[in-house]
Amino acid sequence: MEQLREEVAEHRTPEEDVEPLLVNRWSPRAMTGEPLDEDQYLPLFEAARWAPSSYNNQHWRFLYATQDDEEFEQFSELLNEANRSWTKDAAVLVTLVTKPTFDHNGEPARTHSFDAGAAWQNLALEASRRELVAHAMQGFDYEAAADELDVPDDYDVECMIAIGERAPAESLPDELQEREFPKGRKPMDEILHHGGFDE
Repeated sequence: MEQLREEVAEHRTPEEDVEPLLVNRWSPRAMTGEPLDEDQYLPLFEAARWAPSSYNNQHWRFLYATQDDEEFEQFSELLNEANRSWTKDAAVLVTLVTKPTFDHNGEPARTHSFDAGAAWQNLALEASRRELVAHAMQGFDYEAAADELDVPDDYDVECMIAIGERAPAESLPDELQEREFPKGRKPMDEILHHGGFDE
């Protein structure tokens, strides 16, 4: 049975008894720059495939490039400068897009982003289980991503994700080393309301 990892336990204390995998997941930036084999990263997308989805529509689509692909630089150039400084060592770069309508009737699917978030969480948890980095980002050019990656007009760009093998924090620029630890969470009584929303 998985236990809380030492680096996580230093910064996180669950208030209730939950599966350690959930608490162990966090978003490191430091990666080795080594490539990953397909059998190392494809299971992450398999995990995402099994996320819950309204009407089983499965709104998410993952566009990806590995270090060995000529498209890797194209994906990298979409990122802002701060994110490029550490994602250069990623093995896989991903752009997550969603279809904001239902396939069966073309009507708006209000939970398409919510469902895609569930798919991302599955991917992130599987990455954590395998002790890989999976770090989602909003710091990139959304319009350029849609244009350069030929995203159809009826899809929305949601986020980008960097995947790779974990490296020591010392491999990062100094300012990022200081942020390379599992962050805590708001207390339960701040996020949980019995009945209506009461500040």
